Amino acid sequence: MATCVTPDAISSVLSNPSFDSSSDRPEIVVQVVDLKPIGNRYTFIANDGKAKVKAMFTASLAPDVISGTIQNLGLIRLIDFVVNDISSKSTKYFLVTKCEAVAPALDSEINLESDEEAPEFKKQKLEHTPAKLDVVSTGITLKPKQEFVAKSASQIMSEERGNAAPAARMAMTRRVHPLVSLNPYQGSWTIKVRVTNKGIMRNYKNARGEGCVFNVELTDEEGTQIQATMFNDAARKFYERFQLGKVYYISKGTLKLANKQFKTVQNDYEMTLNENSEVEEVSNEEMFVPETKFNFVPIEELGMYVNQKELIDLIGVVQSVSPTMSIRRKTDNEMIPKRDITLADESKKTVVVSLWNDLATGIGQELLDMADKSPVIAIKSLKVGDFQGVSVSTISRSNVVINPESPEAKKLKSWYDSEGKETSMSAIGSGMSPSAKNGSRSMYTDRVVLSHITSNPSLGEEKPVFFSTRGYISFIKPDQTMWYQACKTCNKKVTEAMDSGYWCEGCQKKDEECSLRYIMVVKVSDSTGETWFSSFNDEAEKMIGCSADELNKLRSEGGETNEFQTKLKEATWSSHIFRVSVTQNEYNGEKRQRVTVKGVAPIDFAAETRLLLQDISKKSQATSH
Repeated sequence: MATCVTPDAISSVLSNPSFDSSSDRPEIVVQVVDLKPIGNRYTFIANDGKAKVKAMFTASLAPDVISGTIQNLGLIRLIDFVVNDISSKSTKYFLVTKCEAVAPALDSEINLESDEEAPEFKKQKLEHTPAKLDVVSTGITLKPKQEFVAKSASQIMSEERGNAAPAARMAMTRRVHPLVSLNPYQGSWTIKVRVTNKGIMRNYKNARGEGCVFNVELTDEEGTQIQATMFNDAARKFYERFQLGKVYYISKGTLKLANKQFKTVQNDYEMTLNENSEVEEVSNEEMFVPETKFNFVPIEELGMYVNQKELIDLIGVVQSVSPTMSIRRKTDNEMIPKRDITLADESKKTVVVSLWNDLATGIGQELLDMADKSPVIAIKSLKVGDFQGVSVSTISRSNVVINPESPEAKKLKSWYDSEGKETSMSAIGSGMSPSAKNGSRSMYTDRVVLSHITSNPSLGEEKPVFFSTRGYISFIKPDQTMWYQACKTCNKKVTEAMDSGYWCEGCQKKDEECSLRYIMVVKVSDSTGETWFSSFNDEAEKMIGCSADELNKLRSEGGETNEFQTKLKEATWSSHIFRVSVTQNEYNGEKRQRVTVKGVAPIDFAAETRLLLQDISKKSQATSH
């Protein structure tokens, strides 16, 4: 077993992007330099004698550091690690997920760079004994630093605690909680998050008076996001303190269920900070750089989001950029800047996106300067309106990223360069009937009865087709698989670990708990027929009236009154408006129609009456002609 540093290992890894994931890679041994705690993890400099790179141990390796198995100036063998980017500095770092200690602390850093200073290190071979490391080829001895061996990481932290800054003291004295673990019923907690989006300060006026408010989107090391809102005194106190891109320790906030009307991130809860909340900036924080998470909607599917409360994320190739315009706002007659850009994607559809305020004058000008290069842009939190059929606008919390480093962006750019630029595009709003622009496209246009779907078995053969329909849930199979065990971070399916807890392949981590998410079928009926609808978590929650975890609890309780069966009966024969997609799936060599619920809404009887009157009017006009 080799017990020496591996010269040129770091440069080899950094020059080969797939090196870190290769199963047949050579053995890599590095020296740990400048080991120090950051929250519940440890960072260090990996040294191969010729090059150095920033590195971080995952939380699972913290016990080895605390016990002294892994030591500063000691040697470790890298068994499993990934290479990540520090996007703010265009540099890379190693995230070490598995390693083993090769040797305890040496009395100095290994340096193979200078032939003049240490020519003998070119043939360095170290044999590990409890007392010393001998360089066999030269007889040079590098003795362990006895004073370090006697110290554990907890002792080092204790020594540093006295001189630490307030933010560092907060991290050392209070355990940092991951965002995914927070809930409204928790006691005191401290989180470590980066500000990944910052809204503007807004003034409001309602029945309770006047005030100001602003919010920020916060992301932790695991990529979990939450929105934090501040009102009045708290807003004025923290508005300047929160800076986009910086990392903070936050405590003494409150959580509540997120208001879906104003929700901008995928989290069931939202946070409120008051003037007594604690917000401390973390200094020298470079490696913790969470990326903005997007949930892109293809341009051809934007119609189902018209005038809905739900915000969407969009990615597209910039085809044109308009000059800046000034628009007079109706509410206060103030002139505000606006700029329109046209985006296209692989659906061969285009849409006009309106950038407002600072985005129009800042990012908008950048896009105008580089429009001839057809950049790809990703925009988070957009509002879909019905101007010219379908239009998209930024809001105060929208975030624009030019040429993002993501698989979706690379795929889109490749498609556009190879064929997209020569393809004929059509606007998503073109060809829509006037009734399709009535502001309720997702639920009150493309309306069909169930027989229209069931009597057309070829629907959805080439690509998914979308309809709205009104119907009753007529049957829910009580013995079906109604949910799956999901990762609390990414919602992907997890498997039970060998010892305890659950393993997520997507996040590559184990968690002690998981959540249940619906994946079920319900039979839907109307006056013309019936068919099975497949539904996922958010839509199923609206139909059943509770979460999968709550329904599972009812099923496991038993008792004289079967609350589980009662809950399903309550959901049966309830009427809804459904937005569905129709596709073709192959099963045992046979194509079958699959109807998937994309949206569920209660029946608005006033809107349904207007729709019925429109249909009567159309039919009477057709009869008269």
